[in-house]
Amino acid sequence: MKAAYQQTLDFLYSQLPMFHRIGAAAFRKDLTNTLALMDFLEHPHRHYPCIHVGGTNGKGSTAHMLAAILQARGFKTGLYISPHYRDFRERIKVNGKYVTRQFVIDFIEQVKPLIEKIQPSFFELTVGMAFEYFRQQKVDVAIIEVGMGGRLDSTNVINPVLSVITNIGWDHMQFLGDTLPLIASEKAGIIKTGVPVVIGETHPETAPVFKQKALEMKAEITFADQHYSAILQTEDFEKSIFEASKDGLFNQLYELQAHGPFQRKNLCTVLQAVEKMPLEWGIKPEHIHTGLAELQSRTRFMGRWQFLQQNPRVLCDSAHNEDGLREVMERLLQLDFARLHIVMGVVKDKDLGKMLDLFPKNANYYFAKPDIPRGLEAKDLQAQAQGKGLLGKTYTSVRNALKAAKRQAKADDLIYVGGSTFVLAEVI
Repeated sequence: MKAAYQQTLDFLYSQLPMFHRIGAAAFRKDLTNTLALMDFLEHPHRHYPCIHVGGTNGKGSTAHMLAAILQARGFKTGLYISPHYRDFRERIKVNGKYVTRQFVIDFIEQVKPLIEKIQPSFFELTVGMAFEYFRQQKVDVAIIEVGMGGRLDSTNVINPVLSVITNIGWDHMQFLGDTLPLIASEKAGIIKTGVPVVIGETHPETAPVFKQKALEMKAEITFADQHYSAILQTEDFEKSIFEASKDGLFNQLYELQAHGPFQRKNLCTVLQAVEKMPLEWGIKPEHIHTGLAELQSRTRFMGRWQFLQQNPRVLCDSAHNEDGLREVMERLLQLDFARLHIVMGVVKDKDLGKMLDLFPKNANYYFAKPDIPRGLEAKDLQAQAQGKGLLGKTYTSVRNALKAAKRQAKADDLIYVGGSTFVLAEVI
């Protein structure tokens, strides 16, 4: 079966355009193929309630937290995310367990006649695969993370019970627009008629866009940061402790089995989203506390501000756009270390100048190309980084770059690995 599964993956990767590997050529500008796939599968997404989670940064963390809380409530919970790090099956989970290899094989065989007819993208097909798996698994609820944007994203065929948009930042401008209101307009496409929507962060340029869309759709809108706030109290190798309050009252400590500066905002979004879940679901405070404290063990959450080892500490994070990296770099420089080593790789279609401006000059750099067609050559990255005062050597792989950093680093140094999800995929 292992060979058959690998053949199926090879087919998925080679026959179908995959945005995260090849870029713009895989991006579809309408939902025609997804709708055809849903017709073919007899609309599996209509068999269970869904929560739709979009935004520029934090949507993966938010989706995992919501799934963990629902699992703590006792619900059989489907979770669809993208992209994956190492294993394709990370994208489709039920109560933290990956979709089976056999299901992946069987599903592709089932839809091959349609593949030949409509030539769907990799993402369109995996969305259909997730929806069908959740139906067959008879999930009680599914958390569906938006891939890119919202309005034209393949996941946007669902009619959720709740929509969540974490924030708006600069990413994928070639597809979503070159102003924050334009990007927000695309993200707002997941707001559905009569379905409550939670917006994580209030921004003067984007809030009017969301309010107008919610008004048009007669959807109740709530901005989480107007009600909830959270402060990081302590953190260690295994967990973070946040103190959260609502409307300045009811201070509550939450233990989160995750790290990272951005989790403060994600926690507020999650707490607000839980309030807006259907009352009959019966989510209680103990479900929230248990789900967050057992986030990794319940959902196999990874890749966000994750420590891979101690002495020297190796820290990795999947932040890959301006807003995400700014927060990560600010927090990184607050940590205690003797010397900073940064293993970096990026993809070709990012605004590299703005990204590089956020990285510290007083670090040793180890440049490598992520092992995908979209990866930027290490020499090109090195040259552009050098122009920003970031100095270092190039390596033939991310893994070799990390090995070199570990050789150079002393016990009280810090190694940071990042720049792209695909860099983490090679070392996590």
